[in-house]
Amino acid sequence: MNSQTPLLQVTDLAIELLPAEERPQPQSLLREVSFEIRRGEILALVGESGSGKSLTSLAIMRLLPDVLNICAGRVELDGRNLFALSEQEMNSVRGRRIAMIFQEPQSSLNPVQTVEQQIGEVLALHQNIRGQALTEKVVALLEEVGIPEARQRLSWYPHQLSGGQKQRVMIAIALACEPQLLIADEPTTALDVTIQQQILQLLDSLRRQRDLGILLITHDMGVVNAMADRVAVMRHGDILEQAEVQSFFRQPVHEYSRMLIHSLPDRRHFLPASQQPPLLEVDNIQVWFAQRKGILQRIAGYTRAVNGISFTIRRGETLALVGESGCGKTTAGRALLNMEPLAGGQIRFAGERIDTLSQKAFKPLRKRIQVIFQDPFSSMNPRMSVREILAEGMVALKVANDPQELEQRMLALLEKVGLEAAHLDRFPHEFSGGQRQRLAIARAVAVEPELIICDEPTSALDVSIRSQVLGLLRNLQQEMGLSYLFITHDLSIIPHIAHRVAVMKDGILLEQGDTQQVLTAPQHAYTRSLLASVPEPIATA
Repeated sequence: MNSQTPLLQVTDLAIELLPAEERPQPQSLLREVSFEIRRGEILALVGESGSGKSLTSLAIMRLLPDVLNICAGRVELDGRNLFALSEQEMNSVRGRRIAMIFQEPQSSLNPVQTVEQQIGEVLALHQNIRGQALTEKVVALLEEVGIPEARQRLSWYPHQLSGGQKQRVMIAIALACEPQLLIADEPTTALDVTIQQQILQLLDSLRRQRDLGILLITHDMGVVNAMADRVAVMRHGDILEQAEVQSFFRQPVHEYSRMLIHSLPDRRHFLPASQQPPLLEVDNIQVWFAQRKGILQRIAGYTRAVNGISFTIRRGETLALVGESGCGKTTAGRALLNMEPLAGGQIRFAGERIDTLSQKAFKPLRKRIQVIFQDPFSSMNPRMSVREILAEGMVALKVANDPQELEQRMLALLEKVGLEAAHLDRFPHEFSGGQRQRLAIARAVAVEPELIICDEPTSALDVSIRSQVLGLLRNLQQEMGLSYLFITHDLSIIPHIAHRVAVMKDGILLEQGDTQQVLTAPQHAYTRSLLASVPEPIATA
C-alpha cells in the first residue's frame, strides 16, 4: 500500500451520552472529530482532562461503555471501517492490529499473574504460540523493551517491578502481536523524568524499527515537542487546531493553543533567596526500615531509606526536594510529620526540637505543620462534604470558636483558593482534579499553618491547571508567610515555585543551593542527568 495512504483515518466522529431518567436529552461529548495518522508517524492529541482525548481512543478501539453512543462518523484502519465489523471481527483487531498503553500500569496489570503469563496470554490468543516457543518470544519482547535480566524476570509479579519496568511490560504486551497502530494514553505522566525519557526514547525507536503509527495522548507540551510529528489540540469535544509540531509551537493559531503553551513554567526567571530566619532545621536525620527474615521474623538488616540528610527551610521560603521515585523524598517528609521514627539525627521547628516528641505531645504542632498529598481524591473522605472536610481540622485544632466564625472562615477559604460558596455542600467526586487539589490546599491552610509539606501536589494535573495551582501556592505564601517543603520529580516547575533546591538520591542529598545556582550550574553529575532528561518545549515567537 502507498506509504502516503493514512494508516488510521478518523472522520467526523461524534459521541453522545444517552438519555437517562435524570437527563431526558442526550448530551454531546464529541463533535466532528477528524484526524489521520500515517505509518511511522506520531500524532500528539493534547488538551486538558475532560476534553475528549481518552474518549476518542476508546471509540477507536470500540471499548465505549453502553451509556455512550457513536452517533456519527467513521474510523478506518488501512481503509477498513472498524465500525462496520462484528464484535468477533473487532476482537481480532484489538491487540493484533491496534494496541493500547494506559497511563497507570499498576492498575492495568494483573497483580496475581506473572510477567510471562500476562505477555504470553496475548501471544497465545492472537498467534497461537505455546510452550517453549512462547517463553522465548516473551523473553525477546522483554529484551526489546529494555528489561534487564529478562529471563529471570519471567516469574516476577507486578509488585516486584519498578514503575518504569511496569510500563515497559505494558509496552511489551502492546507490541506482542506487532500491531500497526499504538495508542499511548498518557504513558509517562506518573513517571520520574529520567524514566520518562527512557520510555519516550523506547517508543521512538520502536516506531522507527516497526514503522509503527502512534496516537500519543498527553498534556505535557515538552513531551509533544520531544516526540510528535504533528499535533491536534482538543477542547470540550472539538478539535480546535492541527499542525506540524514545529509550526505549532512557533505560530499557534488558536487562542486556547497559545494558552496551553504559555501555561508552561518560565525557566528563565528565578525566585530570590529568602533572608528570613530559619523555621525548620533538619540535621543528619536517618530513617531505616528493618528487613526481617525467617519464621521468627528476626531482623536481618536495614533499608536505609533516609541516610543522613540535612537542610534548612526559612520562613516564607520554598525548598524543592527533588529526585526519582524510591530515593527517600516522601519518607523524609513523613519523618518531619512524626509519622516515621528516626534512627538518628535531629529536627528543630521554630528553634524547638520536635523529633523526640510523642504522638500526643506532637498534636499541637499539627496546626503549625500541614501536608498536601499527590492524590487529593484518595486523601479525602468521599462520604464527607466540603463543609465537613474543612471544618474537621479547624474544630479538632480549635481554630474557630463558634459556628458563625467557622462558617465565615470556610467561605473565606473557598474564595482564597478560587472556589465558590455553593461548593460547601458538594462531595469530592463532584469536582475536577484541579478543583480537588484546590480543596486539599484549602484544608491545609484552614488551620493557619506555618509550614506545609507538599508531596507531588501537581504531578497528575494538566499543564494549565498545574500552572493555576502553582500560582495559588505562591499567592498564599506571599499573603500568609507560608514555608513549603515541595517534594517533586518535575524539574520544569521548580523555578516557578522554589527559592532553593535539594537533590536526593538513594537516601542522601547530593547537592543543594539556590534554585538558579543548581539549575544553571549543577555541580553533581546526577543533577546534570536529571536536568538533561527534562523535555524542552520550543519557545514561541
